[in-house]
Parts: sequence; C-alpha cells; structure tokens
Amino acid sequence: MKTFLGIEFGSTRIKAVAVGESLSPVSSGDHTWAARYQDGIWTYPLEEVWAGLRDALSRLEGRDSVAAAGVSAMMHGYLAFDKDWKLLAPFRTWQNTITGPAAGELTRLFGFNIPQRWSIAHLYQAILNGEEHIPRVAHLTTLAGYVHHALTGVHAVGVGEASGIFPVDSSTLDYHSAMLEQFDALIAPRGLPWKLEDLLPRVLPAGEPAGNLTPQGAARLEGLLPAGIPFAPPEGDAGTGMTATNSVAPRTGNVSAGTSIFSMVVLERPLEKVYEEIDLVTTPTGAPVAMVHCNNCTNDTNAWADVLEEAAALFGARPGRGELYIRLYQKSLEGDPDCGGVLVCNYLAGEGVTHMDAGRPLVLRAPKSRFTLANFFRAQLYSTMATLKLGMDILAKEGVRIDRLTGHGGLFKTPLVGQGYLAAACNAPVTCMQTAGEGGPYGMALLAAFVLLKRAGESLETFLEERVFAGASGETIRPDPVTARGFEDYIRRYQALLEVERTAIEKL
Repeated sequence: MKTFLGIEFGSTRIKAVAVGESLSPVSSGDHTWAARYQDGIWTYPLEEVWAGLRDALSRLEGRDSVAAAGVSAMMHGYLAFDKDWKLLAPFRTWQNTITGPAAGELTRLFGFNIPQRWSIAHLYQAILNGEEHIPRVAHLTTLAGYVHHALTGVHAVGVGEASGIFPVDSSTLDYHSAMLEQFDALIAPRGLPWKLEDLLPRVLPAGEPAGNLTPQGAARLEGLLPAGIPFAPPEGDAGTGMTATNSVAPRTGNVSAGTSIFSMVVLERPLEKVYEEIDLVTTPTGAPVAMVHCNNCTNDTNAWADVLEEAAALFGARPGRGELYIRLYQKSLEGDPDCGGVLVCNYLAGEGVTHMDAGRPLVLRAPKSRFTLANFFRAQLYSTMATLKLGMDILAKEGVRIDRLTGHGGLFKTPLVGQGYLAAACNAPVTCMQTAGEGGPYGMALLAAFVLLKRAGESLETFLEERVFAGASGETIRPDPVTARGFEDYIRRYQALLEVERTAIEKL
C-alpha cells in the first residue's frame, strides 16, 4: 500500500501521520517535548528536533511504503544561519514577545500588521539591538523550513508558511516586492552586506515539488526513511490546519486549539482597516486569510489538571490522563453559563492580541461567586478561547461571513464540550471531524499526497472537497443561546480582569 507522510513539529508534540490511498490516516507516531525559557527566550535546542523526529518516526508503521512526505511546524519565529548553515543565535519561537519596537515600526512603515512573532520582526529587532551575528546572516527561515532544508537541501517554504515570515502578495504568490524595497531602504544606513530577499526561503504554492530526501537527510534520520522520497513545500501549522479541516475556500474557517489557539478565516475581500489583533496570511495556495493568533490556550488548563491529578492520588485514585480530561471537561458542562462569577486568565506567556509582554496565570472570584469544580473548570475552558473571541469579534464587525468553522487539535478531543463553547464564543456553527485530534500532521500528509496525485488544472480546494472529504462525517454544533449569553457576560468581566493581569505582570 502506498502512503503519504506528514510530519509536524508542534509546541508540545512532534508527530508523524501517514495516510493511505484512501487519504485517511492509517498510522501515527509521536514524541513529547517542551519549549525552554532560557536567558529570556522561549526556545528548543536543535538537537532535540532530530532526536524527537527520529523517535516519532520509529513509532510509525509502514515507513517503507512512503511515496511522498512533507514537514510542517509551528509558524513564525527566528532561525538565522551563516553561509554554511551554522546556527548564529538560539532558535526564537513564536511564543516570544520581545520584538515590540520592531513590530510597531514595521507595521507603520508597511501599513500592514506585523505581529511580534513574525520572522521579519525578530530579524529587525535583532538589528535594532545591534546583535553581533546580524552581518553574518546568510539564510533566514522557520523551523519547518530548517528541517526541510536539512532533509532535502532545498531552501524553500510553502506560501502559507512564507506569509508568516514576511508579507506575501497573493497576486504573485511571492513576498511583497514593494515592502521588500521599503525594508532594504530602512536598513540601508546600517551598511549590512545583504538584502532581505537574498536571505529568505523561496516561496512555493501547494502541489509544487520541493525536492527529495537526500542521502545526507536520510542519514540524519538514521535510515528510518529511504533517500529519494519526494517532498511537498514545508508549511506552517496554520496552513496544515486549514488543509486538515477542508477550510481553504472563501468563507470557510478553522480553529486550531492546543498549546496556542488560532483561527483562520479565508476572506472574500480585504479588511477595511489594519488591526494589530489580526494577522493577514494566506492559505497553502496563496488566498488571503485573516488569522487571530493567541499565544495561550491549554497550558494553564494542563497545569491545573496536573494539580487535580495529584490531589486524586492522595486518595489512591489514579485516573488515566485521557480519562481525567474527559471527566473534567464533562463536569464543566454542569457549571453556570457565566461560570458563576469565576474568572480565569490563562496567560503563561505574553499575548499579542491584548498587548501583554509576559503572562501571570490568574484565578479571580468575588465572595459571592459560586466557586465549584464545574464553574472553575468551565472558566478554565472559557479562558482558552476568550482572547480568540476578542479577535473574532473584530472580524464580525468587519462583516466577515463564515459559512463553516471547523475545530481541530487537543481541545476538541473530548467530544462536544470545547466544540460547544467555541460555537458560543464565535456565534457560529462549529464542526469537528473524526480527524480533529490529528490536526496539522494529517493536513501535511494531504499536502504531500497532493504533490503526487493532483490532476492537470486541479485546485487544492477541489482535491480536498471531492477526493478527500466527500462524504466525510462530522459532528456540527450550533451556538446555544444560553451559553452564548453566558460567554458574553464572562467576556465583559474578562476584559476587566485584563487590567488585573497587567498589574500582576508589572508588580509580580
């Protein structure tokens, strides 16, 4: 049987998913890892990239049947290399909120929102900081781009991934030429020995071949995959999430919820204003997308689950991890629609949408609040999507229409719970497919299949709609009016809580 392999470096797991000729998942393997906070930087050592990838692949069945593969990863961040591909500075991930001056100046220069996590913001901040490595930079890329180059020798990324490095022009499917010129003019007085375009990876749309696994790349994998396998353009987790949920056509959208949470809505028309809360990126085929990206989602919830698991162990109860989450999620359904006055801010890291440079997880209640386990955990789950709601409300005011919103990622593994809360938060029907928990690596596997299986003139939209998801089953939940009103009450108090969060960041 021929299979197609998708590899994704998420924030908490490195996962490999293989799909068969029916384009449904047939095997998977994963490796758990975690970001490190070192010297004020969220990072992952590159040696862990390779150890984790080998571990994930070793758990995958049928590796000898892989006909095409692709690599995806958490978007954005900063990986700078010299001419010999030697790393010049520790990998700076999307979690870092250390580029405020650079992001603000570039947003004003371009008239286009440049979030702090974008690669160009990290590069320009390093220039502003006078970092010693800057004159020696010869290659700038993302985590997906780095792994792809190491495996194939090709310095390229998919157009969706590229749109989180530097603004992309959807009409040319390449970096925005006028903005490239503006950036080069901005840094010209510094006398650097390079132009930005020379550093950036080549941009490729979905379906284009992007090299083959080289003998050197196969050696990095210690023979787990044979040399010669064709590779798709590397994509970010946003693009793979859109693919995995059949959300690449206008008026479709998806929400990916795990360590971070973000929504992607494919636009029919440009937004009227520039919003710091909204990224403008693209699908893997280059169509414009409004992205609401929030740094914080389930990390604080996971921490509380650990504490509750420890408490249960005091009484000799040792529920499995999966069962623990299911019970807590289901218990939250017994809570009040507004969480009984219990408020949670889940900011472990900084949050660009609400302009926080750091995070202090908080639980706040008044003496009259109904502080029960159900209300507490409901507030925890509301908090995972509260910041996202603030951004989605902006799109609603812009008149952006959404016919279909699909959820995927760990938050949706427990049936119906997170899905129902999200429908209430966004006031839109939310669908979860059977592959909701697979998310990005499944989408990357589909993009790998598209390289080999696409027909002449066939679009990615048609490929997904007619050959992958035709007849696919899924569970759709429409907004419950009572829950929606409760969430609105919660979000009003949550916005006031953010002032407490700011004070905590400043004082503690």
